[in-house]
Amino acid sequence: MDYYPNLKRRQAPPRPNPINEEIILNKKDFIVSRSDLKGYITYANDYFKEICLYNTDELIGVNHNIIRHPDMPRIAFKLLWDRIKAGEKVFAFVKNLRKDGRFYWVLAEVEPAKKNGKIVGYYSFRVRAPRFALKEISEVYKQLLEAEKNGGMKASQDLLNSYLSKKKLTYDQYVQKTFKRGFGFGGFLRGFKNIFN
Repeated sequence: MDYYPNLKRRQAPPRPNPINEEIILNKKDFIVSRSDLKGYITYANDYFKEICLYNTDELIGVNHNIIRHPDMPRIAFKLLWDRIKAGEKVFAFVKNLRKDGRFYWVLAEVEPAKKNGKIVGYYSFRVRAPRFALKEISEVYKQLLEAEKNGGMKASQDLLNSYLSKKKLTYDQYVQKTFKRGFGFGGFLRGFKNIFN
């Protein structure tokens, strides 16, 4: 059963042409959004709208991929969807596309929203990605994207698995280790938890 029966799902407008100009988020602000089971936005906080430049009417009922940047490899989103559909929480570095074509980086936490034990949608919380991590993450994503272009999703998955294997880390350990270097992952988690307490 659809938990958002009154949500009018709409097609997103055409994506803007990317501009190689970055917008850096405020260090203390959170981007928060909520979506239904198909990824259509049901809630967007003010900071999300401020950063992506879309207003409430442009976001509600539109798929969250309205802000997907073409530099993001598809395997990153496959991993994310596989995890949250299984009821798990996942963290990811994400490069997003603004309405004006500029971009911004976030560290996102995405987790299922549940009602009576059933998943009814998903929450996404984002903070500014640490600067020191972006050089490495950008290069990894570039290689995964190239693998996808040449060999499809499997090639990208194989490359990611090989990269993590060489580091002797799981995906979650890799993201946590990268983030911990600068800010402390525990504080990040507590900050998200405090939003809803």
